[in-house]
Amino acid sequence: MQFFNEFTQTIINGVAIGCIYGMVALGFVLIYKSTEVINFAQGELLMLGAFIAYSLITMLHFPYWLALITTILAMGIVGALLERVVLRPLVGEPAYAIVIVTIGISYFIKSVVSMIPGWGTDTYGFKTPFTDKYVRSGELVVSWEYISIIAIALLLIAAVFLFFRYSRMGTAMRATSQNQLAAVYMGISVTRVFSLTWTIAAALGGIGGILLAPITFVHMNMGFIGLKAVPAAVLGGFTSPPGAIVGGLIIGITESLAGVYLPDGWKDIAAWIILIGVLIIRPQGLFGIQEKKKV
Repeated sequence: MQFFNEFTQTIINGVAIGCIYGMVALGFVLIYKSTEVINFAQGELLMLGAFIAYSLITMLHFPYWLALITTILAMGIVGALLERVVLRPLVGEPAYAIVIVTIGISYFIKSVVSMIPGWGTDTYGFKTPFTDKYVRSGELVVSWEYISIIAIALLLIAAVFLFFRYSRMGTAMRATSQNQLAAVYMGISVTRVFSLTWTIAAALGGIGGILLAPITFVHMNMGFIGLKAVPAAVLGGFTSPPGAIVGGLIIGITESLAGVYLPDGWKDIAAWIILIGVLIIRPQGLFGIQEKKKV
């Protein structure tokens, strides 16, 4: 019974972390599908969202839910500004140039955070309505913090997929991701789609930061989680939004199990071993589609 309780708790913790990985990976996939560029600043957007939420809750005394909504809106504005001011002038440039710019954006965000009074390089934390609350079932004890992460993440992910499936702009974004030229001929504003894609991706990163903060605290190195979300996106298939979520869950659960049942050090490499194994068998990822181009 003790093993069952420990195993169940480990799985729940892994699913919670995997949901965060999945949201960040979804941001990678959305931008890649629209622009064929990998946004290496996605992890720093997560970190920025965590700091904004920390300031709203601890300094301005916002209620948690109001801080959550405000942070989502703020990060959406940040994403739209980055696309309009920094990335739109680079349209038509080689993809590697834009990738380098996203790396520069990540360092810029980290530097700005380190210079803002009240943020800097220290580690912070904030309480949520679920802090120090637990669900007990016999000897099984699960933190409400992890349950809330899973519930909020799945709700927001479902909202994103419903937006893409049923809204007019979501349809336009799907059309643009498949064929930009055909989308233009159909009267779709591709620049507007790009802007909205960056807005959504930045908002997803910010949400990930809010949900992750109560577990790992708020610090300027939170952005490294973006490196964990990249294999999640690759594992699921870099062109598949559902694959990003599944890949995030696989990475999160694998890390959680490895951290409990394998020797020290395996937690950091177990997910990469699974990634390599899957890519050897299926290079396009679990849900990716192998595309052939005529040369």
